Amino acid sequence: MSSLSTRNHDRDVAGLTYVYPVVSRRSGGVSLGINLNPNNACNWGCIYCQVPNLKRGGPPAIDLALLEVELQQMLGVIQHGDFLADQVAEDMRQLTDIALSGNGEPTSAPEFPAVVALIGRVLTEFNLLGVIKLRLITNGSLLGRPYVQNGLRTMAECAGEVWFKFDRATRAGQRLVNATECDPEQHYQRLKIAAALCPTWVQTCMFALDGKEPSSGEVDAWLGLLTRVVREAVPLQGVLLYGLARPSLQAQEARLSALPEAWLQGLGQRVEALGLGVRVSP
Repeated sequence: MSSLSTRNHDRDVAGLTYVYPVVSRRSGGVSLGINLNPNNACNWGCIYCQVPNLKRGGPPAIDLALLEVELQQMLGVIQHGDFLADQVAEDMRQLTDIALSGNGEPTSAPEFPAVVALIGRVLTEFNLLGVIKLRLITNGSLLGRPYVQNGLRTMAECAGEVWFKFDRATRAGQRLVNATECDPEQHYQRLKIAAALCPTWVQTCMFALDGKEPSSGEVDAWLGLLTRVVREAVPLQGVLLYGLARPSLQAQEARLSALPEAWLQGLGQRVEALGLGVRVSP
């Protein structure tokens, strides 16, 4: 296994089917990813996505027994072996979370609630339940489905949290950035469902397209969404605002570039002015 860094999120780095370690700048240490989409299939097609050969669709059937063995194996190596010392820079040598993320939308797996329960059992086995976070990184598109809601209830019991993608708040913006015909109002209602079931953050990726920062109209619509969150007292934990740390592996890669840190920090200050907490990761 090669040394890990914030710029290397190779899902195959550990040679496992479902479990992969990454160094996450947003979590501040080592995150164990759970990839429920090993076939690189997703129901969205975000233009900044780092998944190679991304395609539309859902995941294959999940081998729960194999996933459990892999998770136990990686936790054992991290807790009792030299993994952190050998593979991770000194300032990031801490296990911060287990993240349901991977190469597609994790909630598209019908086994999602069973996977959450499995992770909870393994965390208990390693005395890590409540010590490290269980995170779901999701585009939120399937939060209206009962089985996904059941999974979030179990996550809440495991002291977990949801990172809910809301990159843009207009239909045109979501079509451009996420390649989805998602209705922003319906997506907002799904956000409210998530926040009611499990501690939830909005996560938003901002970047330059063809050298231009997001339009004032898109930024105002996004801030309007967050204003509504505050006005309607949606129990949101806050906002995760981040930029591009690694190159996209999609066809639009050449059109994308990172925004200046000052731009992101300035937008973060506007979020704080609304009364929401914000974490900015340039």
